[in-house]
Amino acid sequence: MTATAGLPDDLVSWVEEVGGGRLALADRKQGGARKEAWFVDLERPDGTTAHLFLRYDRSDPARTKDPWTLHREASVYLALQDGPVPVPRVLGVHPVHQAMLAERVSGENWFSRISDPAEQEATARDFITKLAALHSLDAATLDLPAFPPVRTVADAVRAELDEWDRVLADRGGAPDPALAFSLRWLRRHVPDYDGPPVLVQGDTGPGNFMYADGRVTAVVDWELAHLGDPMDDIAWLSLRATQEPLPDFPARLREYAALSGNAIDEGRVHYYQVMAETKLQVMGHRPEAAGTGSADTDVGNAFIYQVLHRRLWLEALATATGLVLTPVEEPRARDRSDHDWMYDAVLAQLRDVIVPRTTDPLAAARGKGVARLIKYLGRVDTYGASSEALELDDLEVLLGRRPGSVASGRAAAADAAASGTIGDEAYLGVLWRRVARETELARPSMGALADRHWPDLVAS
Repeated sequence: MTATAGLPDDLVSWVEEVGGGRLALADRKQGGARKEAWFVDLERPDGTTAHLFLRYDRSDPARTKDPWTLHREASVYLALQDGPVPVPRVLGVHPVHQAMLAERVSGENWFSRISDPAEQEATARDFITKLAALHSLDAATLDLPAFPPVRTVADAVRAELDEWDRVLADRGGAPDPALAFSLRWLRRHVPDYDGPPVLVQGDTGPGNFMYADGRVTAVVDWELAHLGDPMDDIAWLSLRATQEPLPDFPARLREYAALSGNAIDEGRVHYYQVMAETKLQVMGHRPEAAGTGSADTDVGNAFIYQVLHRRLWLEALATATGLVLTPVEEPRARDRSDHDWMYDAVLAQLRDVIVPRTTDPLAAARGKGVARLIKYLGRVDTYGASSEALELDDLEVLLGRRPGSVASGRAAAADAAASGTIGDEAYLGVLWRRVARETELARPSMGALADRHWPDLVAS
C-alpha cells in the first residue's frame, strides 16, 4: 500500500501544498463514520516531519441533502482559533472537497480507557471548564457565516426544527412514524427561556475531546454545532455519558453551573435529550430505496447504536411527558433448528481466526461489526416470530382490532396518534414495548450498552 492509497490525487496535492511537504504516510483511523479521520505525515524540505490530521468526507452534500457539512464544521474550528476553548490549529479548508487539514493534537480520545480513577475525574473536571468557557463566549461576536442568525433561543430551536423538516423533504421517502411524532412533540413544547443563545457543540463530551495527563488538549468534532440553549449541550453531554460514563455526573453538572453561571434546568435538559435523539434519527433518515449498507460505514456498530438511541429516545420522551415505563414481556424462543449451529460457527471463525490475524485495525473493527450483525440475526431467527406476535397484541389493544401485519399496524397507530384519535401516552407505551423488545433481540450484540440509561442529573 502506498502512502496515498485511498485518497484522490488532487486532494493529496492540496495536502502537500498546504502542509508544505511531501506526503510520506496517510493512515486512516477507526471512527469518524462518513467523515473519515486520517493521520498524515509530511516530509518537509528542512528534513523535519509534520504530523497532521486530515478530516475528509467523500459524500456530496448536494446528493445526500446534508446541511452538516465538513465546510460548515470547519467554520467553527476557524471561529474558535486562539480562544479559551482549545481546538486543533487549522492549516486549510479545501475549496471543493469536503476536507480540512489541521495540526495533529497529542492525546487520546477514548475516555473509557483511562484506568486511573483520579485521572478520569481530573480529565472530566477539566472538560467541564472548557464547556463552561464555550458557553461564556458571546456568540454574536463569532464569525459563523454558515449558521442562520437567531435572536432568541426559541428562534434557534425552531430554526433547527425547520432545517430538519427541509432535510426530510429533500431526501424524500416517508419518515419513520416515531420520528414524525417526535417532531410534532418538539414543536409543541419549545422551552420558554429568555437567556442569550450560545454556541452549542452538540454531541459534546467523552469521545469528542482529546486528553493527556488529566487535561483536555483539544475539543474536537463540531459537526453538530449550532446556536442555542446551554442546556442543549448538557443534554448531549448526558447522552455521550451513556456511552462512556463520566465519574459522578451530578457533581460535574454542579461544577458547570458554578463556572458558567447557568443553573441546570432539568426540564429543559429533558426536552433537549428528546431533541438530540430526534436529530440523530433525522440524520439517519434515507428513502427506503437507498438502502442502509455502505462500505464506508461500520454497519454492525451503527446498528447497535441505532437500537440504543431508539431506546434512549423513548426513555427521554417518557421522562419529559411523565409517562411511567412498565416492564415488558420478553419474546419466547422457537424450537431449535438444524441450522442454529451455523451462527456459532461463523462467530467462532471471526473471533478466533479472522480478526486475530487481521493486521489492519480498521478491517479488524469491521470484522467485529460483522460479528454483531450475525449475533443479532441469530436472535431474530430464534425470537423474531414471538416478538412480532407480542407487538401485534399491543397494536390490537391500541387500535381495537388486530392488524394484518406489524407494518400495517404501525402505520395505523401512527395515523391515529397524528390525528389525535389515540393519546400520546397510549402511543408512547406501544412504542416503548416495541423498542424494549428490540433491545432484547440485540442484547448479545450490544453488550453493556443494552443496560445503559440516561445518567441522573442530580444526586439521588
